[in-house]
Amino acid sequence: MKEDQFVPPQGAFTRTVPIRFSHCDPAGIVYFPHYFDMFNGLIEDWYTEQLGVDYAKLILNDRYGFPFVHIETDFKRPSRMGEHLDLTLLLMKIGLSSLSVVIVGHLAGVERLRARLVTAMMSLETQRKVELPHFLREKFESYLERTGQAQS
Repeated sequence: MKEDQFVPPQGAFTRTVPIRFSHCDPAGIVYFPHYFDMFNGLIEDWYTEQLGVDYAKLILNDRYGFPFVHIETDFKRPSRMGEHLDLTLLLMKIGLSSLSVVIVGHLAGVERLRARLVTAMMSLETQRKVELPHFLREKFESYLERTGQAQS
């Protein structure tokens, strides 16, 4: 397989994101901060649609937050207005209160970008990290078993 080729593992959560005018700079390519918003949207959808956990309820009712505490991204090829970029979420590691994730942006089997990020679970009341609850840890472990550990 060529270096920039990407085939998501079976069962990996993938969302297609239309690249809109509002995502782009004057050259018609995605302005990089917009990717971070796309990543957060992917994670919200993953919780709700893949894991069966209502992300909005976790924040609004249960008062948990999931901020990015580390993020690094390799931008390999630009994405342009009018394209439909696939974003795939791969789980690398489950920590005590954090998740290490890889998000791969790809189009027609060609990798456009790869982000390695860490989210931490925190109490919105105390503003401190909290241990992942058992019910979430089980869902994360199940996803990791189904999709295999990501290669960063």
